[in-house]
Amino acid sequence: MYNETLRAQKEVVLCEDGTNTLYSKEFDEPYHSTKDGALHESLEKHVKPSFSLKSHKEKLTILDICFGLGYNTFATLYYIKKNNLKTKVHILSPEFDEGLVRSLDTFDFPPEFDMLKDIIKAVATDLYYEDEQFKIEILIGDARQSIPQIKEKIDVVYQDAFSPAHNPLLWTKEWFADVRAICNEDAILTTYSTAAAIRLGLYENGFYIFVHRAEMMRYSTVASLTMLEGLEYIDMELKKIRNTEARSMKDNEYF
Repeated sequence: MYNETLRAQKEVVLCEDGTNTLYSKEFDEPYHSTKDGALHESLEKHVKPSFSLKSHKEKLTILDICFGLGYNTFATLYYIKKNNLKTKVHILSPEFDEGLVRSLDTFDFPPEFDMLKDIIKAVATDLYYEDEQFKIEILIGDARQSIPQIKEKIDVVYQDAFSPAHNPLLWTKEWFADVRAICNEDAILTTYSTAAAIRLGLYENGFYIFVHRAEMMRYSTVASLTMLEGLEYIDMELKKIRNTEARSMKDNEYF
């Protein structure tokens, strides 16, 4: 399914929010929605809803799937610094493209990340960064192998892999079972995907499903292991009745 001969073939793409992303020849799609924008998408679909729902937590352990250009991780740090939050974060992020991570100190990130230049350089050099407030660990290799080995309990999951059509192994019911196994009992998951198959895969692993809406942004999904107030709840049992053909994705369809 993966093609290492194409992995290094990437092109810079300008998003509508003025930030840069890359187009992957291996996966035949960009790392971010060019319409929503790389930084805007990270903040609105992942960081802001997560910190709104977990504002009571003094420390968060975040699973960022997958690291890629690092926008979700770096946007998290930017958001914390910009808002003078005291929240401590430990971010674990699987990524099999080590060459990409090591190139990030030369990538043309938006000016919002200027405050993070030393952190970006450390991550690119060491695949690791730690200070009193932030800890970042890049888990080089196949996420399907590294996720079950994580010992920390996860509070927030940024489910942001390449699309189910192009990288299905990180969207199956079994994949979400592995993710669920390392989550705290009140964990949440954010994802751009609104597909019925993905929501069913999460639901079948005990997640409640909600719609997330943000300004100047297409709606997305928040999944939670506990019922949430203030978000639009999706009754998945009713969805199954109305769409009897809907199925979650399964490993045996791709392995």
